[in-house]
Amino acid sequence: MPTSTALRVKELLRERGWTTKVLAEKTGLSESYLTHIKNGTRRWNEDALRKLADAFNAHPIDMFAHKKSRTDDVEKSVAVSQDVEIDLQLRIVPVVGEIPSEPSPYNNQIAQTTTGYKDIFVPVFNSLDDSLFCYYVGNNLMAPNFIKGDYLIISPQEWAKSGDIAAVEYGNDNHIRNIMQVTYMDDFIVLESVNHKQPPVALIKGKDHFRVIGKIIYRYQRLG
Repeated sequence: MPTSTALRVKELLRERGWTTKVLAEKTGLSESYLTHIKNGTRRWNEDALRKLADAFNAHPIDMFAHKKSRTDDVEKSVAVSQDVEIDLQLRIVPVVGEIPSEPSPYNNQIAQTTTGYKDIFVPVFNSLDDSLFCYYVGNNLMAPNFIKGDYLIISPQEWAKSGDIAAVEYGNDNHIRNIMQVTYMDDFIVLESVNHKQPPVALIKGKDHFRVIGKIIYRYQRLG
């Protein structure tokens, strides 16, 4: 997964059949500057990154070059070279196939390995939550909102307010962990499926087990 500060400009130009001149027209950046960025011979800044992402109709995360990497210290932010003019704080987050019950850097990495996503990480900008994890959507049960292949960045530090989509745990006898939309009422907590195709679950406050594991703060989609 992407952890490099190199950008995928050359790859995306090739995929779309664009020239550097076309990209210059779409971004307002000069051809010479874009050529340097494409070849990795000049530094880029946050403004250029966002203009490029807009031109390619992608999130800034999607602009980073992809390569597999491994770290056993996932709670630390990636160090960006001082030669790179960038204000964004990068953190690499482990991908998991199941929602961990008690997210933490250690537990997330165990879940990453045991659910078959060892060595797979995604970058996240500007988050201080060291317990972030990335849930891989392995089916289309939440379609069309979330589809197979999506990555959902989930922050345990973010509390879900009414209307938010979050990773939750509920159920008195058997605890169920799932991605649901949460609505708080006076006496009830209502959990609805993301696509609203299943009957809602009504929980009685103070009686039925319920807790928010983490709020979804970003949906990451791979290009191609």
